[in-house]
Amino acid sequence: MSDLLVAIIGALLVAGITFFVTYFWLDQRAQSRVKGAQIEADRILEEAESRRRDMALSAKDEAIRLRGELDKELTQRRKEIERIERRIEQKEESIDKKSQGLEQREQAARKQEQQLQRARETWDEERANKQQQLDQHRSRVMKELDALRAQQSEEIEAARVKCHQELERVAGLTATEARDQLIADIEGEARHMAARRVHEIEREAKEDADRRSRKILATTIQRIASDYVSESTVSVVPLPNDEMKGRIIGREGRNIRALEQATGVDLIVDDTPEAVTVSGFDPVRSEVARRALAKLLQDGRIHPARIEEVVYQTQLELEEIMREEGETIAYEANVPGLHPDLIKLLGRLKFRTSYGQNVLGHSLEVSLLCAALAAELGADVNVAKTAGLLHDIGKAVDHEVEGPHALIGADIAKRLGRSSKIVHAIAAHHNEEEPQTIEAFIVQTADAISGARPGARREMVETYIKRLEALEGVANSFEGVEKSFAIQAGREVRILVRPNSVDDLGATRLAQDVVRKIEETLEYPGQIKVTVIRETRAVEYAR
Repeated sequence: MSDLLVAIIGALLVAGITFFVTYFWLDQRAQSRVKGAQIEADRILEEAESRRRDMALSAKDEAIRLRGELDKELTQRRKEIERIERRIEQKEESIDKKSQGLEQREQAARKQEQQLQRARETWDEERANKQQQLDQHRSRVMKELDALRAQQSEEIEAARVKCHQELERVAGLTATEARDQLIADIEGEARHMAARRVHEIEREAKEDADRRSRKILATTIQRIASDYVSESTVSVVPLPNDEMKGRIIGREGRNIRALEQATGVDLIVDDTPEAVTVSGFDPVRSEVARRALAKLLQDGRIHPARIEEVVYQTQLELEEIMREEGETIAYEANVPGLHPDLIKLLGRLKFRTSYGQNVLGHSLEVSLLCAALAAELGADVNVAKTAGLLHDIGKAVDHEVEGPHALIGADIAKRLGRSSKIVHAIAAHHNEEEPQTIEAFIVQTADAISGARPGARREMVETYIKRLEALEGVANSFEGVEKSFAIQAGREVRILVRPNSVDDLGATRLAQDVVRKIEETLEYPGQIKVTVIRETRAVEYAR
């Protein structure tokens, strides 16, 4: 029991000692750790303070850098603002200058307007003064005429009394006969004075009219200048060889009969080498026959069935060609809104010629001339150019309808909705109707210009000679004419008169009478100048 107690006490002592030793060790160790922690904390604080100082320095540097960049950016922004302000100031100065210029222009415009108003008022005053002067002059002239009439009446009465007395003294005449003779003398003298005055007035009017008309026509012709090529409808189809004539004729003539029956023309196969002549009064049918025959020759298959097929196809093609040509010409002439039938008839004129001049080209040129002349004269341009384009539309069907082509064309235009002015201008361009409007005269003039230009048309020699003979015949039909000569291809007639039979005033009347008779009896393109020459010669011989 004691041993156990001793053992327990010993164990307790050992445990106590061990506890105290362990406690002391642990306390020392804890203190050591506290010191190490304190040291580490001091180190960490120092590092933190160092980092804080470094960060403060870095922040200061960054702040300095940012402040520098900000100052630089502010400087750039300030410069940019200054530049923008300068630009704005320059723009403001420019705007001010422009506004000043506009104000100056407005002031100049107002001054010009005031000057124009003053000029207009001055012109009105001058016109009123001139009108007043003209009225006064007219009044003076009328008074002078009345005085002259009264004086002439007094002179006539005095002459009548004197003549009566003289007749009573001379037993050869009665008072009635003397009065009649005196009246005849006075009447002759009055007619002579009136004719001389009429001659002067006509000369002045002609000079002014010629000057203005030459200017207008020259301007118009220069604006509508064009080239000319004399044309004719081709009626001869070339063959590759003479053997093709037999194939065209066919067995017992069946091929040529089929072609003539399908086209309505006559084919002439004669001794002309390598050629067949197409003869027909309808230019469109002749063109169909020519094209169809050319296709058959190219194809090589020539028999009645093939002929009818090719002719039908050619007719369709030609209808389309005529429509396209009509539309093209209407577009070039700037005449919109034409009826499709008028377009088709215009296209038919592509294959019609007049004295070698293609009628479709002639119609286009007349339309352009009409438009230019109407613009110069202040007439209705649309009416003039439309009537000019359609003035020869009757030639497209004049072989099918009886009558002058002008009246035929006017009837067609009327039926297809053209205005009465256009219809009248078409009907009057060859004087089938008397021209009543300025557009009708313009169409006449443009037609004459287009047909009378050098190279525009050609004539047969026989027709040319007959026209010259007719001109000379008209001139020689008047009394007092000694000789007459048609010159310049019939554009001028020079008439030599006997000076003892025709005086100067009579020469003027003779020229007017010849012009009137030429216009009434002859047909001619363009215009004809009539010149009457009266010459008195005194011949003596020195011996």
